[in-house]
Amino acid sequence: MNSDKKQYPHLQPTVENLSQAIFTVNRHAKTAPNPKFLYKLKHDALQKLIREGKAQKAGLHYSGNPKNSQQQSDVLVKCGNYSFHLPPSKEDFSELPHLGKLDSFVRNPKSSLSLNAAKKLLMSYTGLKELNSKPNSKKHRYEKPVFKKLGESYF
Repeated sequence: MNSDKKQYPHLQPTVENLSQAIFTVNRHAKTAPNPKFLYKLKHDALQKLIREGKAQKAGLHYSGNPKNSQQQSDVLVKCGNYSFHLPPSKEDFSELPHLGKLDSFVRNPKSSLSLNAAKKLLMSYTGLKELNSKPNSKKHRYEKPVFKKLGESYF
């Protein structure tokens, strides 16, 4: 735990550090086996940044991967040098301009922040706690089946 503090002593909750942490968490969530907590962390951190005026909703984009519909829109959020997408609320459709299709040539800057450091920063910023979902992760040993003779009881 202290190794991350030694490695990243500059991780104060500045807009640049928070946006790098959100970028790192979002990048890892795309391939994580259970991404729900990472996406929740991203969502809550961006919502808090928007409430504090440190991030702005820029507009709506057509989603590149619509779920069950032909077309779906996402909210484009600008935070520092980074931009992210969030699911829209009903108010977003009436308040934000629609920017059309996502420009695939626009990329976020690279970040060398580790996932653990990013999660710690965002968890301290948002107050979210990660619940360990593996309390009994013991592997069960294989047990050979027991065959009874014909007529014997299993009980």
